[in-house]
Amino acid sequence: MQWVCVPQAHLHFVQITHNSNKMIRYIKTVAVYVSSQPDACVFYTEKLGLEVRRRESMGAEGEWLELAPKGGQTCLVLYPRAMMVEWESRRPSIVFHCSDVEQTFQELAAKGVQFKEIPKRMPWGVFAQFTDPDGNEFLLYSQA
Repeated sequence: MQWVCVPQAHLHFVQITHNSNKMIRYIKTVAVYVSSQPDACVFYTEKLGLEVRRRESMGAEGEWLELAPKGGQTCLVLYPRAMMVEWESRRPSIVFHCSDVEQTFQELAAKGVQFKEIPKRMPWGVFAQFTDPDGNEFLLYSQA
């Protein structure tokens, strides 16, 4: 058990029990702002190997489109730029974990994925940076 202070008009102390179901357990979605959802969907599914997890209409301007690696919990949402005010000031910071960055780099480069740099070995891991067709930047990571 843990006692926590709950800020309100009056100070209250509430007794809580630890229940992992109520804690943040993983990242659900990360938005990537794209100019064309169909083109972006092809890039992420055919070149990166992600699968469509959810697809729902959001009206004439686009759809809610979630993709993820097979077996993954966190999804990318390919969000239409046309529906997001000031999309150009928003940038995702997404790192994809893989077992072998060099091998993944070779496979993705062969499929036409554009890399900003070749894999780099650092004391804490191996990284490679690539971009999608809309200029969003991503990292590949594996442990050293």
